[in-house]
Amino acid sequence: MPATILPRRNAAIAFILVTALLDVMSMGIIIPVLPQLIQSLSGSSSAAGLWNGVFVALWAGMQFICSPIIGSLSDRFGRRPVILVSVCGLALDYVLMAVAPNLWWLALGRILAGVTSSSFTSVFAYMADITRPEERARGYGLIGAAFSGGFVAGPLLGGILGEISLRAPFWAAASLSGLAFLYGLIVLPESLPRKKRMAFSWARANPFGALTLLRSHPELSSLAIVNFLLYFAHHLFSAVFVLYAGDRYGWGAWQVGSLLAMVGLLDMMVQGLLVGPVVKRLGDRTTMVTGLAFGAVGIACMGLAPTGWLFVAAMLPNALWGLAMPTIQSLMTRRVSESEQGQLQGANNSVGSIAGIVSPLFFGGVYALSVGGNPTLPFIGSAFLMAAGVLAGAAILGWAAGRGLEADTA
Repeated sequence: MPATILPRRNAAIAFILVTALLDVMSMGIIIPVLPQLIQSLSGSSSAAGLWNGVFVALWAGMQFICSPIIGSLSDRFGRRPVILVSVCGLALDYVLMAVAPNLWWLALGRILAGVTSSSFTSVFAYMADITRPEERARGYGLIGAAFSGGFVAGPLLGGILGEISLRAPFWAAASLSGLAFLYGLIVLPESLPRKKRMAFSWARANPFGALTLLRSHPELSSLAIVNFLLYFAHHLFSAVFVLYAGDRYGWGAWQVGSLLAMVGLLDMMVQGLLVGPVVKRLGDRTTMVTGLAFGAVGIACMGLAPTGWLFVAAMLPNALWGLAMPTIQSLMTRRVSESEQGQLQGANNSVGSIAGIVSPLFFGGVYALSVGGNPTLPFIGSAFLMAAGVLAGAAILGWAAGRGLEADTA
């Protein structure tokens, strides 16, 4: 770690966490109302499930294309300018969606949101710049906690505003993104010294070129598959959760927003408080597998829950899923140099984006087949059970994939 970073490390961590918190709050605000807005514009719950899946896939498709580009740009020009430009663009995008008169405008908004929110690759690279390798699991846990904090306040505020108007949360999201931009402009320092920067190359920055980094070591490739499966299962929530909660339990924007705030609070506690101590006791690999296993159990229980209260109770084991992501990231960062951290995060985000393209289409289609007057799939929770199976497979693969990396760094 550069000597110039050490005296300012704690301040830099605080700056990036606050910026991430505000950015994610702006995204979380629209979650309780976006599917309902899609439903009002499309005309039915079944059509909304398909359209919402398409919109999430569009968002993820742009992430797939743009994440390695933005990661490589941050390796070349530094993290700060990339983060600031992206956050500013996200604010403008929310304004576009706030005034969208039809589904096509919303589709354009989701495309632009996919481009601008690719800055999360730079956020993770920023944390890698200012932490030692043995501290990165905890650092990524702090970022995860900041993200979760945003998803506590964001959906809660979005649920309240959504009771007033389906458009109001989008205006609030634009305001929060604008605030994040101003905050970062004033206080966010650069984390990557000029001597550590790497020349920009389209061979590395295109999404398929970026993925070559993951093929550079067998362990990275295996963990990339685990990462894919984790993202694949997680996109169940963005694709069908709001519609499912309304159709099965009769919950509206306020109830869904409150529930998502609870999910974010639990995740914040897990990633902010548990990751460091659990990793210290069990190691990265065991912690990762434990998180995936609890996620599989929790999500299966959520799909089987006959009542809303049992669904809420199933969120407790599911919250330990938050142990997995920081430890996957930590294991992978140990295999690349400081100048490649941005490229690695871009490649990881591309993997997540591939999952984000196919997963919402898959789960949206499954959900569409599970609802309506004469559903093809007779059980409305089928999508949740399938996601649980995906996570169980990820836990098994993760146990084998993490062995080489943890052994080499022990």
